Amino acid sequence: MPGGRAESTAPEAWNLSFMTLQWVGDIDGSLHILDQTLLPERQQQRILERPSDVIEAIQQLAVRGAPAIGVAAAYGLCLASRGCEQIEQVRARWDAALIPMRQARPTAVNLQHMVDRMNRVATSPAAAELDGVSLRVRLLEEARAIEAQDQHFCRAIGVAGADLIPEGATVLTHCNAGALATAGQGTALSVLYQAWRNGKRFRVLADETRPLLQGSRLTAWELQKSGIPVDVICDGAAGSFFQAGEIDLVITGSDRIAANGDAANKIGTYTIASLARAHEVPFYIAAPSSTFDLNIDSGSEIPIEQRSTAEIWSLTGQKKPLEGIGYRNPAFDVTPASHIAGWITELGILQPPFEEIRR
Repeated sequence: MPGGRAESTAPEAWNLSFMTLQWVGDIDGSLHILDQTLLPERQQQRILERPSDVIEAIQQLAVRGAPAIGVAAAYGLCLASRGCEQIEQVRARWDAALIPMRQARPTAVNLQHMVDRMNRVATSPAAAELDGVSLRVRLLEEARAIEAQDQHFCRAIGVAGADLIPEGATVLTHCNAGALATAGQGTALSVLYQAWRNGKRFRVLADETRPLLQGSRLTAWELQKSGIPVDVICDGAAGSFFQAGEIDLVITGSDRIAANGDAANKIGTYTIASLARAHEVPFYIAAPSSTFDLNIDSGSEIPIEQRSTAEIWSLTGQKKPLEGIGYRNPAFDVTPASHIAGWITELGILQPPFEEIRR
């Protein structure tokens, strides 16, 4: 069947030896992801051929990070009409996939933004004039454009924030906001990659990030591959490092940023930001403009995903939760804007009310 380009655009990331996600083939191609549930023990691809495969991978955190799941969702919608030629069938499958894809995870707004962007193309006046194959080609082009834009944003975020890293500094980060979380070289880690590329030398402390250990499993693995010195610390140990004066700067990513600057990120980020504020250490958020949700006034309106409690008790080796004990597992918390020194974006280091994004 005729279709779009056969090649996939590779991210220009910092010294990467892995590909987080990649579309392989033309309009009847498939989405290949690095299965992050297997890292760091195994570096294995998972091939996704249906929208349900992409939704499952997003919910399982096989592909994760706000920008990356936005890109994955765009490609996942292209999979809906795989093998279809008739416009009626293309549109029926598109409509069936749209809402489940948009609802795959509730907190990260990039996913919703990219699904909506794809749907604007699918429902545009120009699309109404296309046959089934031509519409599929156009949708794949848009998904590729979303991927390329994320790569550009990642590089620009790195350039915007690199000068914040002092020579010889110790930088704390939480969760993973690197190439594994994007289609490019990351958000928070992009700042570190660019600073290192500019000749700065520093070390990184990576919170292990319980309960799924994205810091110890993913951030440390990624930084080690890039040659940047990194030490993993327990989440509960961060306070002692602040108290000892060992932390000079904190940079994390974000999954959704409200109009006032409140930012949702992996659970535990608010604790780190509060410690940073108490010890007068600058705390920065690094995120693309697609992570901003200017339709909500504050972080109190950000939906917080509640994940399976098995993620908590299974880590202790239990096969089932202990009787009479409750477990609660919010995936994110919200850091108030008052705790954030600046928002590092592809447009520069911003402050509320974010007029640069509103334009």
